[in-house]
This record gives sequence, C-alpha cells and structure tokens, in this order.
Amino acid sequence: MPALTISPVTTTPPTFPPKAPHVIGPKTKNATRPSVDIPQFVIDEARATEPVAWDVNKHFTFQPPAKIHTMKDIGLEGHGISTTAVSDPFPLFSQEAMLQMRREIFSDSVLENCRYASTFSANMVRGMAPFTYDAWWSPEVLAKISEVAGIELVPAFDFEIANINISINDESNAVEDGDNTTSFAWHYDSFPFVCVTMVSDCTGMVGGETAIQLPSGEIRKIRGPAMGSAVVMQGRYIYHQALKAFGGRERISMVTALRPKSPFVRDEIILTGSRAISNLSELYPQYTEYRLEILEERFRAKLKEERRRGAMRKPFDLANIRGFLTEQKEYLESMLEELYEVE
Repeated sequence: MPALTISPVTTTPPTFPPKAPHVIGPKTKNATRPSVDIPQFVIDEARATEPVAWDVNKHFTFQPPAKIHTMKDIGLEGHGISTTAVSDPFPLFSQEAMLQMRREIFSDSVLENCRYASTFSANMVRGMAPFTYDAWWSPEVLAKISEVAGIELVPAFDFEIANINISINDESNAVEDGDNTTSFAWHYDSFPFVCVTMVSDCTGMVGGETAIQLPSGEIRKIRGPAMGSAVVMQGRYIYHQALKAFGGRERISMVTALRPKSPFVRDEIILTGSRAISNLSELYPQYTEYRLEILEERFRAKLKEERRRGAMRKPFDLANIRGFLTEQKEYLESMLEELYEVE
C-alpha cells in the first residue's frame, strides 16, 4: 500500500466575513397569549371570504421593485450572505390572495392555537394554514423573491412561514421595547432574510415604514408596502424597526423568514427571536431537521470530494479536512446553544 501523501500546510490565514450581529430577543421568556382581543368586526369581515385553493396564475402578481438597496449603499459592504440589503416595495400577491390569507389568520383554529405576544409585538399569529403555506412554498414565488434577494432562498422551516404582526388602531398595542411611533421594536432578525408582506388595506394610512439604522447612526426609512406588496430585507445583518401607521384602521404585516437553499452558504440562524413566541414542540424539531439536512449534504459532498481525490491519487489535504471538520463542529455547537429547556 503506498504511503499517504499529505499536502503541505499553508501559512496564509483564511479570511472570513464579519460575524452576524448579536441578537437581543424579547424580554418574554415563554409563549404568551395576547391580553387584548381582536375586534369582532375584523374577524367577521375576514371570515366572509369563501375559501379557495392557491392558484399561482390568479394569486401571484409579482413585478420587480423600482430599486434594490445594496449592503454597500447602507455602509455594510461585505456583511451578510448577499449584496442585497433591502428592496423597495413590489407587488407580490393579488388582493384575492390576501383575502384568503386574512381568512386563515382570523379563523377559529388559528386564533385559538396560534396567537402570541411579546415585549416586541403585542399581537402576533404564528403557525399558519394551507393556503398560506402553499403560497410561500410556490416555486414561482420563491424564484422571484430569490431574484430580489440576489441569492436562492427557501422558507427557513414551516413554523416560520407567515409571522403575522397585528396592530388595530382601536386597541392598545403598546410595544414595551419601543415608543409611541413604533409598531415593532428595534432589532436584528434571527434569520438571514425576511419577506415582509402587507396584509392590510393601506387606504388613508400614513407611516408604516421600515426604519433601518446605518453604522454611522443615520436612520433611513423604506416606504411601507401596499396590500399584497412586499419588501425583501437581509434583516439578520441590518438593525431595523417597523414604524407605526396612522390614519388607517389597522396595520397587519406578514413576515416570512427565509434562508439560503444551498447547504454550502454560511448559516447563522438562531432562535433568539422565535423561542418565546413559539410552540417549542414544533419549533425545535423543525429547526433540528433542517440543520441535520444541511450537515448531511455537507458530509455527502465532502465524502464525494475525498473519494474523487483518492481516485486521482492527489495528496491528502490535512489543513482542508481539519478546516471542514472544525466548521461542522462549530455548526453543531451552535445548535446546542439554541436547543435548551425553557423554564
């Protein structure tokens, strides 16, 4: 048997992009139901819509955004996993599609089992129903959102499809970690990209923008979308908040968390922002499954690469394999940091 040939170890240190910012989650530690009821007229109006199945030809109305702001534009060049920072609002779903989603949001089963509250947002719905799932797993929808994001994306996992933030103007929706102009407190997201879709009719609405803070401290506002329109943002790496809307009856937005489809793109997803507003018996298994799938794909690819190297009788690259194993070890350790009992 021939002796093992090992490539010489390089002395050039590898370069890494900046790590994702630290995320401060809500002060809420356990899943909590909202203390404020949703007005009955909002519920009745939503339930008046007759249910239909998702139809991409009827319900998908994408048009490209007028502008896509880059990470360089906002002083964060080199951060994140794509050059896209945030898009201008663009049409995504038809009004009929949004009425179907409202019907699901305000259905009996969802209001009974899927409502949450935190110090970041007083009224949320998480864990949605068939029409909404079908819309967000539609290949056509994901292709266009990926086009805007500059990287191929998929929903992070099912439980993170359609986090609904509900603010009704005749109810008290105080945000503990914000002020009276805030609909959702300043924060970094726990997921690399989000697509924020407006569920409300914005007629008569003033405000409702997304504010982002630049490294210089400057605040920029991105115009809020109209009903059925959306904004794509690399929120894991951008400090931002949702500003309160005035003049309209409500501001209901749908936030879908997205991650890279490729298992070889850097993955810095954490559960800080989700743990306190989730059913952990759903959140933890889905998080674990997607992470194990990523690891499976990475190890399969590395095994294939090693077999090809051996067949071509190339030297064994000790530094390369140690770097790969170290990266996967850190990935597993990051999972252990996220998976723990909540008291």
